[in-house]
Amino acid sequence: MTITRDLVIIIVTSFLCLCLFLALIKIFHKLWWAPSSLQYQMSLRGIKGPSYRFIHGSNKEILSMQKEARDSPFGLSHDIFPKLQPHIHYWTKLYGNNFLQWDGSKPQLVITETELVKEILSERDGAYSKEKIKSFTKKLLGDGLVVSEGEKWTKVRKLANYAFHAESLKRMIPAMIDGVEAMLERWKCQEGKEVEVSEEFRLLTSEVISRTAFGSSYLEGKNIFEMLRRLTLLASRNLYNQSFPVISSLFRTHDQIESEKLENGVHRLIVELIKKQEEKIVNWEEESCGNDFLGLLVKAHHDANESLKISVDGVVDECKTFYLAGQETTTSLLAWTVFLLSVHTDWQEEARKEVLGLFGRQNPNPDDLAKLKTMGLIINESLRLYPPVISMIREVRFGKKLNIPANISLFISNLAIHHDPQIWGENVHLFKPDRFSEGVAKATNNNIAAFIPFGLGHRNCVGLNFGIAEAKIALTMILQRYALTLSPAYVHSPVQVLTNQPQYGVQVILHPF
Repeated sequence: MTITRDLVIIIVTSFLCLCLFLALIKIFHKLWWAPSSLQYQMSLRGIKGPSYRFIHGSNKEILSMQKEARDSPFGLSHDIFPKLQPHIHYWTKLYGNNFLQWDGSKPQLVITETELVKEILSERDGAYSKEKIKSFTKKLLGDGLVVSEGEKWTKVRKLANYAFHAESLKRMIPAMIDGVEAMLERWKCQEGKEVEVSEEFRLLTSEVISRTAFGSSYLEGKNIFEMLRRLTLLASRNLYNQSFPVISSLFRTHDQIESEKLENGVHRLIVELIKKQEEKIVNWEEESCGNDFLGLLVKAHHDANESLKISVDGVVDECKTFYLAGQETTTSLLAWTVFLLSVHTDWQEEARKEVLGLFGRQNPNPDDLAKLKTMGLIINESLRLYPPVISMIREVRFGKKLNIPANISLFISNLAIHHDPQIWGENVHLFKPDRFSEGVAKATNNNIAAFIPFGLGHRNCVGLNFGIAEAKIALTMILQRYALTLSPAYVHSPVQVLTNQPQYGVQVILHPF
């Protein structure tokens, strides 16, 4: 039997039509049937939420609400929840503490109920994992400690715990003091004038994390910081944009092209740092060589035990994570705390009395940092009102207590929890550090998930004590020299760019005494 040319064309055409038909069915199932079906199932369980919109999910509504909140006048209010997360603020009132929203076709269960938050963040059996991050954020963090899972996370977490444990932290204090002294030296020519402190704190934290964790200086890591900051802006700008792998590979946006160049540039510069560190370790140039975080990572890269070994790409990812986290979170904490002290000068004076009573005009010492009780209250209240990280995301692997399908994202708004009047009382939006005077447990009625600026459980922030120590040292040395008042030029506009930041900076007037 001879197959004619026309018959071949018919067969091929039919096959292609069938493939196209099946592809359309798959797309329809993913972008409409599956989300609509899940939304119906969840509604039967009492979990409501905004209606799913084809392709975009809830993203267009979220972006519209965020733009409206960003453009609205705000004043000096500490009620920043509707400013930073207006969609969650609105939808929790409409649908309850836990509701379903959509990141494109990906379902997200938003959770502001502390008992569920405690279960999710405290469990250890793998029911809730880190969510697979989007491409822009992937370029920013790679597969570093913040997002990694399993054995890789365990390996690096052990190294990080060792690098930032109490004795190591004591050795880092002189570098922190040197960094603050350099900053205050720059401020001398600005006495009596306005200083934009958030950018100053960015330089300070960059210098400190460079010297303590990577054995270098800010100047050596300057290009890395600048490229990571640009990547952060790109990731934030594209947070709610939808991308399709096939289309993205064929038609790349300007942001995608730029982010790829930045990712390659950061990788190249960190590899150079790794090589320099390897030379130092081989030549044993310094007594403490190889004991900082980068040194420990490099040693792990050369470990003879394959189960403990970390690849070069793994080392690069961890460096990116710690460069970024070590700078961003403490910068945010310092900027908002100085803002609060400049507004609430009575608490500024209380903190100054404590500092001068403990240290006089001398630099702080590691053993007495824990005695800064008033400053500890102020820092806790700053972290409650203005947490650097305002949300956390996990993914359900299997149901457990929540009894919901796998592969649903769990979006935890710690900002909503920190501003919940049912937890903190009617004065929830007031700056009242003394609410922590009898400890966090008393302030939260033993609700450990009510105050989570650095997360909770075994995956809490490994640099917690590092960041708090750095903040205490910086605030101590500032208060020893200056009284601070808020500049008339200051515009109050918190904005999320990875972390919670002052959009237009924090301008204060320095009054020497």
